[in-house]
Amino acid sequence: MPDIPDTRTLVAEHLKFFGELGATGFRRDPMWALRAGAVPDAAERAEGREQPPTPGLRRPAEAQSVKAGGQRAQNAETAAQSSEPDLASIREDIGDCTRCKLCSLGRKQIVFGVGNPHADLMFVGEAPGRDEDIQGIPFVGRAGQKLTQIIEAIGLTREDVYIANVIKCRPPENRNPEPDEVEKCEPFLFRQIDLIKPKVIVALGTFAARSLLKTDAPISRLRGRVYEYRGAQLIPTFHPAYLLRNPSCRREVWEDMKKVRDLLKDRPSSIVDRPSSTAASDEAESTIGD
Repeated sequence: MPDIPDTRTLVAEHLKFFGELGATGFRRDPMWALRAGAVPDAAERAEGREQPPTPGLRRPAEAQSVKAGGQRAQNAETAAQSSEPDLASIREDIGDCTRCKLCSLGRKQIVFGVGNPHADLMFVGEAPGRDEDIQGIPFVGRAGQKLTQIIEAIGLTREDVYIANVIKCRPPENRNPEPDEVEKCEPFLFRQIDLIKPKVIVALGTFAARSLLKTDAPISRLRGRVYEYRGAQLIPTFHPAYLLRNPSCRREVWEDMKKVRDLLKDRPSSIVDRPSSTAASDEAESTIGD
C-alpha cells in the first residue's frame, strides 16, 4: 500500500505549485473559496484523502442544500402568513350555511358583508332584505341608497367603510330574526369585527343595537350615547329604512353621525361644528333626510 503524504506535505506541494503559476498569496474568505471551486478532486475522494471542510466553508452541493433549506423555510413562513384568518376564510367557514332553519325558509344566498377590510368605520344592520338576498350584497335597496347618503354626509364613501348584518340570511317576509337564528349566526359577525378592528361601529336600528348590546331597550333610548364594544366605540342610530318612513328623524341621525365623524378624527364627541361650517352641516343633514 503506497504511503499517503501527510497534510503538511500536501499543503507545501500545493503552495509550491501555485507559486510556480505566479500566485503571491491567498484569501481566507470562505465565499471566495466557494466561488473559486475549492472542493476535493475525484482522486482525493477515491483515495480517501478528502480533507475536512474549512470552518464556515460550504461545498457547492452543501451550499445548494442550505439554500434549498432556506427557501423551504421562507416558503413555510409565507404559507403561515397566508393561512392567517381573513374575511375570505370566514366566508369559507360559513359555506352554504345550514346551521339554522333560515336555510330552508326561502333564502337565496348568504349575504356576507362588503367594503374595506381595514375600515375604521363599520355599519351593522339587522338582516338582508329582498334586494340584498338577490344580489348577495348588504344594503342595496332604497335603505341602502339612504345609507350611502348618510356615509357621504360625513365625507366618506361606501368603499371606505365595511357593511354587514347581524345575520347573513333573509328571514321570510323580512320578519325579525329569531333568537336561535341570531345565536347561530352572530359568531361570524364577531369574527368580522375582530378581524377588521374598526374604530367605530354604527348599529343601524333597534334590532342591531339590541343584538349587539344585549338589551331590550328601544333605539330611542339607546341612541345618543357611545358604548364600548369589542375594542371599538359603538353608536346606535335609526335604521335607514326607518328614516325613509320618518324623515323628521334626520336631525337625530345627523347628530349621531357627527359623533361618528368626531370619533374617527379622534376628537371629543361633544365638539360641534364651528359657525363657518354651519351651512355645510345643514346641507349634509338635509341630504340625509331627502
